[in-house]
Amino acid sequence: MSTAQAAIRRKLVIVGDGACGKTSLLCVFAMGEFPKDYEPTIFENYVAEIRLDGKPVQLALWDTAGQEEYERLRPLSYSKAHVILIAFAIDTPDSLENVTVKWIEEVRQICGPSVPVILVGCKADLRPADAPHSSADWQNLPYVPKARGEQIAAEIGARAYKECSALRTDGVDDVFEAATRASMLVRGDGAGTGHTKRKSIGGGANGGDTHGGRRMLCRLLNTHHLASLVPAPPPAKSSPPFSLDDGARNNRDLTTEADGRMRNVRWSHG
Repeated sequence: MSTAQAAIRRKLVIVGDGACGKTSLLCVFAMGEFPKDYEPTIFENYVAEIRLDGKPVQLALWDTAGQEEYERLRPLSYSKAHVILIAFAIDTPDSLENVTVKWIEEVRQICGPSVPVILVGCKADLRPADAPHSSADWQNLPYVPKARGEQIAAEIGARAYKECSALRTDGVDDVFEAATRASMLVRGDGAGTGHTKRKSIGGGANGGDTHGGRRMLCRLLNTHHLASLVPAPPPAKSSPPFSLDDGARNNRDLTTEADGRMRNVRWSHG
């Protein structure tokens, strides 16, 4: 009789300026839905059950608020983090400037130097399609050239620079594959708390590689209190396939009966 393989627990925290696209990125990855309305996040936390290269991983996803009024609360979210996403908006160059003057300093001060960081440029769809990769006049542009993002990523010691558009879903899965792989480099409890509503996403029975790239099996759990950093999720339940067409539920209400619903996520071979 085979024994189920114990899941590896990892915690991801995303930080960045308010309204830079953090919550939209998480919502599209986790639920396949782009939020219609903007509401500043205080704390929204989820756990995704992922199968990465055949290994089960429980990835806790911690959203945070970038607004100054939440400065005293946000540090609580960093505890025991295994990977940090620092996000900025490609159509707001000041948000990239704040990566260097605020966010990386906060991350390193609280998490230390060993926790991996991924720099993420959100809202890539708002950069002109014909924009050059780099520009000597980047300081006067209303958007961030890709080369500038890559430069800042190198300066802050990020393990990777990724760009994405949550609205178009471009690059979203690539961000979380890079983050999950980076989190595996950290041993033990990481650097150093949600509301359990359930929804699952993912693909395939065993998450193996496919012709289109790696397939990920994901189960999403929202948590109930700021009590446990990575709460042990209940046993996975089998259920009929999930179609994004039956997602007419409220984006903000994750208490709906969504146990076991699946959607396929294919990761490209980077």
